[in-house]
Amino acid sequence: MGDPKKSRRTWTTPRHPWRKETLLEESRLLGLYGLRNKRELWKAASIVRYWRHRARTLLAAPPEIREKEEKTLIGNLTRLGLLREEAKLDNILDLRVEDLLERRLQTLVFRKGLARTIYEARQLIIHGHIAIKGRRIRSPGYLVTVDEEPHISYYPYSPLAAKVAEKTTAE
Repeated sequence: MGDPKKSRRTWTTPRHPWRKETLLEESRLLGLYGLRNKRELWKAASIVRYWRHRARTLLAAPPEIREKEEKTLIGNLTRLGLLREEAKLDNILDLRVEDLLERRLQTLVFRKGLARTIYEARQLIIHGHIAIKGRRIRSPGYLVTVDEEPHISYYPYSPLAAKVAEKTTAE
């Protein structure tokens, strides 16, 4: 079972981290999505790599196993908003890191206009001003499902929510 204090890593670093193209691409994504460090980017890349690996193994699996697990995998990715309902396994192989980073709470708060910048979105989440369905979420890397997306708002008991309410009633 293992000691809970010594948890396993959830990411892998790039094989060649000092290549110029790798550094430029990582820096671009860090700025575009407001990530704190490259570890957050590597975690997202590892998650996408895992899904793509599962899709490749399912393509080689026998039809009876493939059919059942394909529906489960596509259903999970559809629920996260990464694929459409009519998607196939080949669509999973087309997933990119940017697709997953678009589903993070930090990005969605910024895209909804609850924050002026992507960095402000991160700060609002960490300080507890953002909630989903009235439940405070303090993790900027939280992956928001399609069902939860319309329910992203300010936390009802946050002082920020009162200021926004006053501002909208004054207009």
